[in-house]
Amino acid sequence: MEDVVRKEIKGAWLAAALLLATSLPAAAADQRGAVDVVHFWISKSESAALDVLRKAWAEAGHQWVDLPAENKVAVHRIVSDRIANGYAPAVMQWNANEGSRELPEMGIVLDIEAVATSDDWRRVLPATVLDRITYKDKVFFAPTSIHAENWLWTSEAIFREAGLKAPETWDEIFAAAEKIEAAGHLPIALGEGPWEISLIFNGIVYSKLGADGYARIIRGDPALVKDPRMAEALGMLRRLSRYTEPAAARRHRTWADATAAVGAGKAGMQFMGDWAKGELVARGYAVDKDFGCSLMPGTEIAYFMVIDAFAFPLTNREGAAEAQRAFARMVLDRDNQVAFSRIKGSLPVRTDVDPSGLDRCGRLGLEKIVRNSGVSAQSMAMPTQMSDGWIGVLAAFFSDESMSVETAQQRLYDVVNHQ
Repeated sequence: MEDVVRKEIKGAWLAAALLLATSLPAAAADQRGAVDVVHFWISKSESAALDVLRKAWAEAGHQWVDLPAENKVAVHRIVSDRIANGYAPAVMQWNANEGSRELPEMGIVLDIEAVATSDDWRRVLPATVLDRITYKDKVFFAPTSIHAENWLWTSEAIFREAGLKAPETWDEIFAAAEKIEAAGHLPIALGEGPWEISLIFNGIVYSKLGADGYARIIRGDPALVKDPRMAEALGMLRRLSRYTEPAAARRHRTWADATAAVGAGKAGMQFMGDWAKGELVARGYAVDKDFGCSLMPGTEIAYFMVIDAFAFPLTNREGAAEAQRAFARMVLDRDNQVAFSRIKGSLPVRTDVDPSGLDRCGRLGLEKIVRNSGVSAQSMAMPTQMSDGWIGVLAAFFSDESMSVETAQQRLYDVVNHQ
């Protein structure tokens, strides 16, 4: 798998930036203990969760220079530009996925093995997390939290009005959508992000193909993409598209806007990762009062894991490595882990934290982790270029009624088969 990842990511922005950076002069030294942090956590709940770390860093006597970006692509661009100009940021937000190993392999990020060893990370972190943050027996990433993508969020007000219970099957999803629409409400809330559509499809694929089939699909098995069950999954996605607003109406709306619509009783359902819960709580909504949570039908035995983390680009600034290691230690502090996840809607990566105080959604997620039912999210397992192509095809199909299931299936096959 690493060979596939290597071929997919070679020549991407980081490689180009590294080549440019090698010939540039050293940058000026930063204030001792200061870090510049590039991230895309900019929604209300994400920013509030990040404040936990900002406050902890400040209380330790350090300076945090905030460099927010619109999204993951913008983070890549900022970091690439900074490296190319010989002034790499000290900290950058990253997902610990299959492709993340490219960073240490290319030799452009600091290893934090000394922190991981002294703080006994290998004892307190799940094996899945350790695997994703380690390269050649050294730890390179500081994980913040574990998210899951396969959640269904429902409006308690709308469901009570329509006399509906939380859907447990896809047939019940469609039946609920019909009732919600008939009552004059938007059945399914969605932002403009193409990745939001892929989250829905991933859940459908798991319910259709099962755990083994899902794993083969997200690891790029072209033969399975041609399976008749994939055509059925695309047909279900097309049906769901008719219960959302058209793409033009969703322009400039974020996933957080869609989440807020569910909390406010303006939309009945949203398929979204558990960061939606953080957003709902940040806006003053309460679980089982304003919104309900359950795993997508057919995925109840799985937890589509996303591991958020920070990486530490190599820099020639005086004292930078010391500050970066201190930052990594701060991220994994037990109290910071709990406080961060409580706001973010995620689960702490540490297994030795006190689980008391978790709401029903959090307890459900923790139960899945304890049972080792975590599986990789599609965006975490697929090589980057393949994942981008996969998401692009699904978004185009979702928004274009004229594209047939057969055409979409062939295009997905071409993406996976590198054609």
